[in-house]
Amino acid sequence: MSITPVSLYSDEFTTINSINGASKLAESVKPVEGGSSAFDEILSAAVDMYSEADSLQKAAESAEMSFALGYTDSIHDLAIAQQKANISLQYTVKVTNAVVSAYKELMAMQI
Repeated sequence: MSITPVSLYSDEFTTINSINGASKLAESVKPVEGGSSAFDEILSAAVDMYSEADSLQKAAESAEMSFALGYTDSIHDLAIAQQKANISLQYTVKVTNAVVSAYKELMAMQI
């Protein structure tokens, strides 16, 4: 059994920075030139963000199963996979809540 050093808290920031859907969502707010609308870009970025969070969750579940079945003995890899999935899910929920809040605020405006 080998012990791999794990630096605390660094994975949280790299996980947030590596979420491709979030960066695409931020970039899609800019005016879009060409045939697609800004809404299409935002929607596709949101779908990408959800699919990436789902893939991280599935990777964490896979790491849990391989650890439980004894295929791997690295609890550090398991903890890292679970933390990445947790942070990705929290970030996705916060972005979703912000978008829903903005939508509700727009719908409450009187013209």
